[in-house]
Amino acid sequence: MTARPANAHQARLLRLLRDGGAHSRAQLGEEVDLSRSKLAVEVDRLLETGLVVADGLAASRGGRRSHNIRLAPHLRFLGVDIGATSVDVAVTNAELEVLGHITQPMDVREGPVAVFEQVLDMAEKLKASGLAEGFDGAGIGVPGPVRFPEGIPVAPPIMPGWDGFPVREALSQELGCPVMVDNDVNLMAMGEQHAGVARTARDFLCVKIGTGIGCGIVVGSTVYRGTTGSAGDIGHIQVEPDGLPCACGNQGCLEAHFSGSTLARDAEQVAREGRSAELAARLEAGGRLSAADVAAAASGGDTAALELIRRGGRHTGQVIAGLVSFFNPGIVVIGGGVTGLGHTLLAAIRTQVYRQSLPLATGNLPIVLGELGPAAGVIGGARLISDHLFSPA
Repeated sequence: MTARPANAHQARLLRLLRDGGAHSRAQLGEEVDLSRSKLAVEVDRLLETGLVVADGLAASRGGRRSHNIRLAPHLRFLGVDIGATSVDVAVTNAELEVLGHITQPMDVREGPVAVFEQVLDMAEKLKASGLAEGFDGAGIGVPGPVRFPEGIPVAPPIMPGWDGFPVREALSQELGCPVMVDNDVNLMAMGEQHAGVARTARDFLCVKIGTGIGCGIVVGSTVYRGTTGSAGDIGHIQVEPDGLPCACGNQGCLEAHFSGSTLARDAEQVAREGRSAELAARLEAGGRLSAADVAAAASGGDTAALELIRRGGRHTGQVIAGLVSFFNPGIVVIGGGVTGLGHTLLAAIRTQVYRQSLPLATGNLPIVLGELGPAAGVIGGARLISDHLFSPA
């Protein structure tokens, strides 16, 4: 994609078409603060760039029917969501509809070179399937703090070998298109905002519980990243004074007491101590346990598995309660791999938040599971790069 909007008006029109699909000129006029003549000028200029195209006649509103305008159908964005143990890659059109989506297991600890070889291979598979000849831009999420303007991870606790790696620059060269990089939970928040449970929310929190725990903060429909890009790193808020050691070097962090990996660790301890016949049988059969094993045991009524989930929910709810009291969001979205624990986890989080936060903040506060699952991150990646490209150059 070589063209960019020339001004804020054109950028606003492009984002309207991205988020709402095809519009008539009259409908666009109702959405933007432009005179009819000025709107016509800006739309015609966008048509000349090839970023938008005429798309059939609009429904009659009296008088001569006008053409619908939509984003160019050839535009393609790549969304990449790198997790601790898997990677999702998807191609979308300009309206962020997912055209193809691949998920593969992957260990982020193998380092950026190995991970990006896998990402590029997955992107080539999507191209080979005929979904895209090339990509107009790519949005990448990684499971650690990111210095956002440069697209560089900074001292990520669960990503050895990634500190300071120029992700944005390296992938831009390999893919031959602009690239933006962000923390993975910010992408999940953007995905849920665009096409999920947070579509109508302007101010919300999106908590991702996986191998680690992070929080996307959306203020006025815009992701808040903080001064240096580390906003939302709630996994390293202390929940137990003098608690368990954490990978970040501190003690008692939320992640040290609850996450996908710590839940598996605690479940294995329970199994070895003979406190759960179900978990012990699963450990003997598989050699190790996962959060999915705990979820399966809990669904069968295993009391030890249920208590592990509830304890984790209470710790998570403790942190979220503080965030709710401070930020007063309109909704809290819970996502990530550990959401397979379902409503047992959600009930424990809700109970802790409603008990600990003031009624004014929680009286009408939904705390819900995300709607999109793994698609949230890749849609968020496409949203991230489209926000960048649909801004004046």
